Amino acid sequence: MLIRSKKNWELPEGAVTPEGVYRRRREFLKVLGLGLAGSALPASLLRGATSGFPSELNPRYTGLKSSPYEVITSYNNFYEFSTGKTMPKDLANRNWQTEPWTIKISGLVRNPVKMEVNDLVKKIGGIEQRIYRLRCVEAWAMVVPWDGFPLRKLIDLVEPTSEAKYLKLTSFFKPSVAPGQRSTSTIDWPYVEGLTIEEAKNDLALLATGLYGKPMPNQNGAPIRLIVPWKYGFKSIKSITRIQFVKKRPVNTWNAAIPSEYGFYANVNP
Repeated sequence: MLIRSKKNWELPEGAVTPEGVYRRRREFLKVLGLGLAGSALPASLLRGATSGFPSELNPRYTGLKSSPYEVITSYNNFYEFSTGKTMPKDLANRNWQTEPWTIKISGLVRNPVKMEVNDLVKKIGGIEQRIYRLRCVEAWAMVVPWDGFPLRKLIDLVEPTSEAKYLKLTSFFKPSVAPGQRSTSTIDWPYVEGLTIEEAKNDLALLATGLYGKPMPNQNGAPIRLIVPWKYGFKSIKSITRIQFVKKRPVNTWNAAIPSEYGFYANVNP
């Protein structure tokens, strides 16, 4: 297990939402206004992660009932598969293979990388646990214990040049298994997000590979996704295939689709 000192911004384990949420969406939204968006690596790479979390209810929220783990992975925003919250669990696990999975890091860097995700995790030096709140523009939120590694470690690995001002992150594109990608009426696929280089170097920015000490299933963004807790959830792009270091600010997917409602920064109070 990786032993480290807690930062002053980290939430205590007592603030972790129990392993599950209300079975019915109406109860879920009524009591908390919570939900989840969410990467899958073999368990062998997750052994360094904490696997035991408090089963007692969060004392901040009274009246909550513990729900099975399966519930927490059944309420997902993953438009590549469906605009509904419950369909991604089924659709993302039919024919979509997330291993092996190659990720490419390129652009204004001294050490470009094209590597299978498992090998990248090993090269980075393993994973750690972070407990963050995830907030959605749909007015729900959740406290989630993620497993992954700081994005800044990847930045250190590839060594961006002084011209690199932004990171452009791109998700997968495979309409044959992702029915949502067969339509371009609202979104121009593949999904794209971006961060400033300063944001990417922030210690909070995480490349997540699991949650609750377990590999995350396909519907949560297997096998590697971004987590930026001070921003709305749509910034936390799932199933990343490419990260480019660029000079000009990239146009992120939702800003391109609905510029009047979605900006580039999308900051919230973490």
